[in-house]
Formats: sequence, C-alpha cells, structure tokens
Amino acid sequence: MRTYILRRVFTAIPTLLVISIVIFTILAAAPGDPLSQLALNPEVPPEVRENLRRALGLDDPWHIRYIKWMSSMVKGEFGYSFSSHIPVIELVKQRLPNTLAVVGVAYFIAALFALPIGVLSAVRQYSFFDQVATTFAFIGVCAPTFFTGLLFILIFSVKLQWFPFIYDTTLKVEDFDTLLKQIKQSIMPISVLALFQMGQLTRFTRASVLENLPMDYVRTSWAKGLPERVVVFRHVFPNSLIPVVTLIALSMPNIFAGAIITEQIFRVNGIGELLITSTLNNDTPVVMGLTFIYSALVVFFNLVADIIYGFLDPRIVYD
Repeated sequence: MRTYILRRVFTAIPTLLVISIVIFTILAAAPGDPLSQLALNPEVPPEVRENLRRALGLDDPWHIRYIKWMSSMVKGEFGYSFSSHIPVIELVKQRLPNTLAVVGVAYFIAALFALPIGVLSAVRQYSFFDQVATTFAFIGVCAPTFFTGLLFILIFSVKLQWFPFIYDTTLKVEDFDTLLKQIKQSIMPISVLALFQMGQLTRFTRASVLENLPMDYVRTSWAKGLPERVVVFRHVFPNSLIPVVTLIALSMPNIFAGAIITEQIFRVNGIGELLITSTLNNDTPVVMGLTFIYSALVVFFNLVADIIYGFLDPRIVYD
C-alpha cells in the first residue's frame, strides 16, 4: 500500500505541473487587462499605470511570469489579488467558512439520506417507495440548481415569506436568536444543493445495489438463512459502494469550489462567488490560485478513492 501511494504521489506531481501550465497559458492568453479599470480613471496618468504594470510583473514574458508564479506557489503563496491587493490565500481563508457552511453541509446531508434511500429503493424494487424515491431522484437530477433556487425564492421567500433569500455572511452566531437566523437563512441554499446531490447519489446507489443483488454470493447468503438486514448491509452494500465512492470522491472538490450558481442566487459570499467576481475583474492571480487548488483537490481525492477501493473490495491488491 505504501509503495502504491508513493507511486501515485510521484505520478501526481507531473500531472499537476501540466495542469498549472495549461491554466497559466489559458489565462495569460485570455483577452482583457487587469489594469483596464485604471484606464477609465482620468486621475491616473499613463506613467502610473506603466509603473503598476512593471511592479506586478505584467510586462514580463509569459514564461518568466509562470516561473515566478510556480516558485511562489511552492512556498504556499499564490500571489496578491490585483483588485483588493490581499494575498490570495487570505481571500480563500475568508471565503471558505461560508462555502463549507452551505455547500459542505448540503453534501453531508445528501450523502446521509441518499445512501439508505438508494439501498431500500433497490431492495424494494418497483414498490411504492421505490417509485416515489426514483421520481424525486429524477427531479433532483433534471432540475438545474438555478431553476430550483429561483423557485424556492418565489415560494418560500416572496409568497410565504418564511425564509430570507439573501444570505447574510456577516451574521455571527452569539445567542439563540442569531443561531435561529443562521439556520433560517441556510435552509434554502442547502436544500437546493442537497436535492441535486441526493438525486445523483440515490440513482447511483440504487443501480449499484441492483447490480449486486443477483450475484452468487448474495444467493448463497440467502440460502444460509441470513436475515435480510445482514445480507443487504453486510454483503451487498459494501460491494455496491465502489461506484458511489467514485462519485463522492469526484464531488468532494466541489465543496471547496463552491456551488457557483447557488452562491450567486442566494448571495453567499463564498469561494464560488469569489471565482466569478475575480473572473469578471480579470483578477488573474485569484483565478489561477482557485483553479489550481481545485485541480489539486481532484487529484488528491482520486487517490483517496483508489485507497478506499482496497478496503471495500478485498480482490483489489496494490503492489
């Protein structure tokens, strides 16, 4: 196992290097000027803009800028934002709690409910419970988050006035009243994301369990007289988790990236909103930093998924 992990880590290094080159090349070739807003200000003379350009290294060749960016990134630094002049890593630290409070909780709730619903839906195939669960799963997958979010706002905020439709990121939980406000403002964005993720996980879990139910080892378990609970949750469910683990592992980086559309709809000041704002402002260091961190998380969680496979399926051996 240790040898396999080390081999995968050494394989991930050139992968991340290629990803960084692609990210930097695309953003360097993208149209737009980070200092374009200063050009519209008549109080900023051209000499000042040129001095700022040299100070930020924007007049250097692209390969020199890439080397500087990589050298600072190896040190754990991602440069400074062109707009706010704040280190990128500090911006991430500021926005990450808001994203985790909404997106992270939504993914946790989705996994908590989707896995048992998918298992029971497969075991009780074509029953009333299966039909209801499958219907809601299809609705969750087919309905885009921007449609669900706007629908929730129209029903629960505008019509019924139960929940606020703007997420107050400045709210601090200090007593019961502020805790209640935090819960109320989190219900709609969490529900929108959880509904979509639950639909995917429920469908994957149901399909995987149905694939394993006719297997010989399951029929042998039934023939031995084992209870249904033991057959399903001790034998069928662990062997059905491999495709589900793949889906969850590939979805985990989205917790960091944030649900961009949902954060825009409910005005959640998170990572996704930061990425959109930085892209519109041509804030290249922030966009490059967020994109590279997301890519690194994808590589990391793929490795985690491969390691979990070995615990779920004893037939998988790592040399």
